[in-house]
Amino acid sequence: MLNDQALRYLITNHQLVTGYIDLDTQLQPSGFDISLHHIEAYTDGGAADYSNQERVIAETTPLEADPEGWYSLPRGAYKVVYNETVKMPLDVAAIARTRSTLLRNGAALGTAVWDPGYQGRSSSLLVVHNPHGIRLKRDARIAQLIFFHTGEVEKGYSGVYQNERMKP
Repeated sequence: MLNDQALRYLITNHQLVTGYIDLDTQLQPSGFDISLHHIEAYTDGGAADYSNQERVIAETTPLEADPEGWYSLPRGAYKVVYNETVKMPLDVAAIARTRSTLLRNGAALGTAVWDPGYQGRSSSLLVVHNPHGIRLKRDARIAQLIFFHTGEVEKGYSGVYQNERMKP
């Protein structure tokens, strides 16, 4: 696992993470807090298969925050999009964990692996379990990325999500 010193070096010298709000606040002893850009609601169903030839990604629509930047979410499933963009070296992978404040308020994030070679601005599944809902403010720190050295891979990530939500 990469510690704060190694992460600070990779962030400042190799753009491991960009688009963050405040490096000193978001850099943690064993990870990096990523923050909420916006939330989307699912508008239809999706499909998954073995080869991805019949894969369908569920459509979503952005939700509107109130004038102060708050989202009031009832129980349900949502897509969250992060502020930060990552640029994974070929010898580093990351996983994300839900920050404890969300968990203690009855919400959790479903996340995948950030593979070596992946770059983009990711999204994750937010599930609100609390029957009374949850309020999230734009830019809230909602997940912590934990980075690991993998040893250099022969071929980095080359899937459909490569360069997602990156400005041309």
